[in-house]
Amino acid sequence: MGRAEKKNSGRKKRSVLKVILTIFLILILLILAACGGAVAYFFHITSPMSKEPEGKVEYRIPSGKTVYQVAQDLEGLGLIRSWKIFYYGVRLHVFGDDGGNPVKTGFYNLDKSMSVQKIASMIRTGAPEYLTLTIPEGLTVRKVANLLGEHNVCDTEEFKEKCKDPDLLAEYGIPMDTFEGFLYPDTYYFVEGSPAEVVLRKLVDTFFIKANDIPNLAGKSAEEIYDTVILASIVEREYKVDSEAPLIAGVFANRLKAHMGLESCATIEYILTEIQGRPHPERIYYVYLKIDSPYNTYMWDRLPPTPISNPGFVALKAAASPADTDCYYFVVKDPDAGTHTFSKTLSEHNSAKSAYLLLKD
Repeated sequence: MGRAEKKNSGRKKRSVLKVILTIFLILILLILAACGGAVAYFFHITSPMSKEPEGKVEYRIPSGKTVYQVAQDLEGLGLIRSWKIFYYGVRLHVFGDDGGNPVKTGFYNLDKSMSVQKIASMIRTGAPEYLTLTIPEGLTVRKVANLLGEHNVCDTEEFKEKCKDPDLLAEYGIPMDTFEGFLYPDTYYFVEGSPAEVVLRKLVDTFFIKANDIPNLAGKSAEEIYDTVILASIVEREYKVDSEAPLIAGVFANRLKAHMGLESCATIEYILTEIQGRPHPERIYYVYLKIDSPYNTYMWDRLPPTPISNPGFVALKAAASPADTDCYYFVVKDPDAGTHTFSKTLSEHNSAKSAYLLLKD
């Protein structure tokens, strides 16, 4: 082979090598670009749904719930962008080792500002199992304390003591020596064995949050709304049908303006059961109406000194805005339906009462 042929052969080899190197570099760049895109996508898909702490969500994982179900729940709640990324990320330990237990039963306070990694970490560590408890309207402090104790939320006696704690009462601006009336009836999530003060604060804080949604109570102190709460506590024990609550409050408001006793049997029941410690009476006898007590609205033409129950939203709203009525009396009309007959005069009231007694017999 001549020198010229050798030179041409060497040039061809270099050209081929250059082409191969170019293709190789292009492939490397494409791979790097693809990897970079994948990494960028992964960071985007696992990033928080919001930059600001907002969109708080209470989420409970009951016993037996799977990672697959949790992942779909989280996407449905708007906490993550892709349930698949969450599911496979947890299963493949992308977000850390789960020790063989990818989700733990518990109650979680999540936020849209949390990353997928943060949420995955939280549900691996677990949280205290919350129990759900509904506190009905119209219970007294004693009955609320007993209910909390029966469900192991907190110690019954400790809760009763906290309801008379002068420092706590002063902190909330309660003008009397009890939180009676300010334990808002609602459905709550509690941790079993909680400190009584923590539970009390939850109920009282909820009261003021709810009261702030009622126009005539919004923004006012406990002292400013105290009489309204007392009236609401009586209305709570008297009404059965929501639409009648404002009318009952209106009747009581009229009687107070006219310096007439409210004559509410609910206040007599309070004396018997909460002050005297007797069992709940099957009926109110005439002799009970003579009990000398500031809570006896048959003897005095004013409100009792404190609430007689813990009223709910309907009763609070009714007491804050009583119906404009010219009625001064009401009596049960249909005990099954819970309706009443409202009267302007005593004679009308007595006729309605007689009609009810005839129907009852």
